Amino acid sequence: MTSAPIDLNADLGEGFGRWRLTDDEQLLSVVTSANVACGFHAGDAVTMRRVCALAAERGVRIGAQVSYRDLAGFGRRAMDVPPDELAAEVAYQIGALEVFARAAGSRVAYVKPHGALYNRVVHDEEQAAAVVEGVRLAGEKLPVLGLPGSRLLALAAEAQLPVVSEAFADRAYTAHGTLVPRGGDGAVVSDPDAVVERSVAMARSGTVLARSGETVAVRARSLCLHGDTPGAVGLARRVRERLEGAGVRVEAFA
Repeated sequence: MTSAPIDLNADLGEGFGRWRLTDDEQLLSVVTSANVACGFHAGDAVTMRRVCALAAERGVRIGAQVSYRDLAGFGRRAMDVPPDELAAEVAYQIGALEVFARAAGSRVAYVKPHGALYNRVVHDEEQAAAVVEGVRLAGEKLPVLGLPGSRLLALAAEAQLPVVSEAFADRAYTAHGTLVPRGGDGAVVSDPDAVVERSVAMARSGTVLARSGETVAVRARSLCLHGDTPGAVGLARRVRERLEGAGVRVEAFA
């Protein structure tokens, strides 16, 4: 059985000042796309510049990981932001990262929401439309990375933006194909062997076992590997090695 190629993305640049959360340099030797924090949930100018330079050096695609303005809550708190304000803030974040991507000889290749915003735009028409408008305000038809079946991807496609569906190697799924909320029991899959096997199943058959035990379709072009979990680099390497060993071609989508 021949598998479609799969992109490996990870959230990077999630530090601020002297504090660092992710091992950006090591993860950039494994992933093919880097979701770079743009200063609203994490990240600062120096961090953004450094990660863009490292990504460009390694040929890794640079993506703008846009968020609600929530440094204190790491972008994971529910917020009600007026659509026009959210659209402007999404464009602002993309533009800030673009400066550093271009300085490194690269460019912003796609956009992915983070945290609470990511989950909100799965179902919320108004907030999803605001994110799409923000991408359009940034001036180019950038691909939008998101959950299959989400309002975000539907509205992005209507706006003639390229859409890319993704799956999560280490997040639990509901029977409806959505992510179990972070505060929910078993929301994060902590068993490394399970993460590796789930990754191969998602890449080869487009399925994953939901927390309820049901088989759920999660056909995706990109697989997210979280960089803020213990042993993230070693686990990411295992996932890539296992995918390639299973005959799955690992390559960027953009």
